[in-house]
Amino acid sequence: MDLQDRVTSLFNASIKAKRDAMELVIPSISNASIVAVQALLDGNKILCCGNGGSAADAQHFSAELLNRFEIERPGLPAMTLTADTSTITAIANDYAFNEIFAKQVKALGKAGDLLVAISTSGNSRNIIQAIKAAHERSMKVIALTGRDGGEITKLLKSSDVEIRVISQSTARVQEVHILILHCLCDLIDVQLFGANEL
Repeated sequence: MDLQDRVTSLFNASIKAKRDAMELVIPSISNASIVAVQALLDGNKILCCGNGGSAADAQHFSAELLNRFEIERPGLPAMTLTADTSTITAIANDYAFNEIFAKQVKALGKAGDLLVAISTSGNSRNIIQAIKAAHERSMKVIALTGRDGGEITKLLKSSDVEIRVISQSTARVQEVHILILHCLCDLIDVQLFGANEL
């Protein structure tokens, strides 16, 4: 196959994944933004976690909130649980890899805080444990999942929000996830600070 044709095919696959997901995820994105804004208005913080590419997405999202997205505004209290290698490796070494996020949620989370948990499969054990820890702390959860939602779907409460991208391709799910996170950033800014032009 011609390399440029392959790149065109990848672009088209990504566009199709976004179009296929759009109608399904719009209500969930809107609801998730409302949950996030309420947590922030109540003086709470947002904790984010994921593995691999989803870890990068978690860091990306918390950075956009803490620093700025597309408008000048005060920083918003958000942090990622994926970036502290000393903490992650200590927990993984002393306890188990499945606990790397849950122990941080238990130490840093409090009632009213929000956990943004990202798993393309919906079955990541350490994300599942983080969600359980968040619920123990009376925290709400926004879960970004893929495929059929996996085990995470079964864990979520009515006060939580799942944003599921129904695709079997991890790459396509991740590409839609980053757009979803940008949508959340925009909707949070709009609700807290007013609309800016797209």
